[in-house]
Amino acid sequence: MSTPFYVSPQQQMADRAEYARKGIARGRSLVVLQFADGIVFVGENPSRALHKFSEIYDRIGFAAAGKYNEYENLRIGGVRYADLRGYTYDRDDVTARGLANVYAQTLGTIFSSAAEKPYEVELVVAEVGVTPDGDQLYRLPHDGSIVDEHGSVAVGGNAEQISSYLDQRHRDGMTLAEALKLAVQALSRDTDGSEREIPAERLEVAVLDRTRPQKRKFKRIVGRQLSRLLEGDSSDGAADAAESDGSDDADGPDASEEK
Repeated sequence: MSTPFYVSPQQQMADRAEYARKGIARGRSLVVLQFADGIVFVGENPSRALHKFSEIYDRIGFAAAGKYNEYENLRIGGVRYADLRGYTYDRDDVTARGLANVYAQTLGTIFSSAAEKPYEVELVVAEVGVTPDGDQLYRLPHDGSIVDEHGSVAVGGNAEQISSYLDQRHRDGMTLAEALKLAVQALSRDTDGSEREIPAERLEVAVLDRTRPQKRKFKRIVGRQLSRLLEGDSSDGAADAAESDGSDDADGPDASEEK
């Protein structure tokens, strides 16, 4: 009888990690940045139906890079967790920290299981606070570890290069227009150092806006409002809010549109 092929546990984990990292790197990058009035999510996404960013609960947003079907399952699970906890206890008991812990347990269990392949996803869970000091950003790699971030975070694609670019240029107290333009500049840089233009129609942008009067702080930025911000107009007044509020309420945790 032949001797069975042996792979050490260390090598097996290293191979699984390399497999997941390569899958994530094939996806387009996205960035999440803090600005004076909240947190902005920016990514290149030509699809109008398959979203990289979504609302999880009142003050909590979700961003993901990697395989869509895998992070969509995680997003739906997060919405169910948040709805159940908010209904059973109190809405204030639903936090980004608690949600990140749930995601970490799920990703860690899948990564260490020999019965299935690791998820090719990297997540960001963000919560906007009453003040900028209360904002929370958590990055969750494929292995279920949790990284507490501040200021800016990039995942997917050439995230390391983009993170380095953002670390050098991001500052506290930026306006939404400044943060958005910085995010687009970072995403426009290719691995060889050259820059390309990303048109507005290929961008997916959303914010957690602490100044929004509704309990739900998540809204998408599309159309004329996005074009004005990219052109440097930081006036995000009542007209802009009215333009976006009519559509973003359709993709909350209790909506049938969930993507």
